[in-house]
Amino acid sequence: MKVIVGIDEVGRGPLAGPVAVGAFVLLEPTTEKEIQTFRIPLRDSKQLSRAQREEWFTQIESWQKAGKCDFAVSMVSAKEIDAHGISRAIKKALAETLETLECSTDALILLDGSLHAPEHFHNQITIIKGDEKEPIISLASIVAKVTRDRYMTRFAERYPHYGFERHMGYGTAEHYTALKKYGLCPIHRKSFLKNMSKV
Repeated sequence: MKVIVGIDEVGRGPLAGPVAVGAFVLLEPTTEKEIQTFRIPLRDSKQLSRAQREEWFTQIESWQKAGKCDFAVSMVSAKEIDAHGISRAIKKALAETLETLECSTDALILLDGSLHAPEHFHNQITIIKGDEKEPIISLASIVAKVTRDRYMTRFAERYPHYGFERHMGYGTAEHYTALKKYGLCPIHRKSFLKNMSKV
């Protein structure tokens, strides 16, 4: 069985919190049929409800425990995003996920959008809207999204004024209102909020 890895990122655009990159790999061919027959249709994580993503994540974890798949999620903090830029942060997180999964350089890497794996992965394909077209990328999207959302929910307990558990750091009206009232907290991306007049 040729190793195929799906990769997607979430959290490129928020005003707060880390960016996350998820990688998913099937270890058993039989899992493909299980994916197709799972109760909730598989699609890009943004098109699923929060409850649906959590249900998928629970199933993915059970497959992982059974040795049918593996996945990894790496996150890079707002501080690093401010210091080095979002593109470099995504590149770092992507490399870390592949390192965590101990992927061989001859694995087939399927990436969403404009993502690219390190050059020593010779068999990589970047697919526009890959999270909608390739199930293995959709699964990577789900594990990245659920992991990041849970992380932001924990931060909401530490910084309760901002509503992170609802908008996950994105630039909603609620978030801008909180920024105007309370200013920035330590997990805000200062480089994304240079023009404070919009706040």
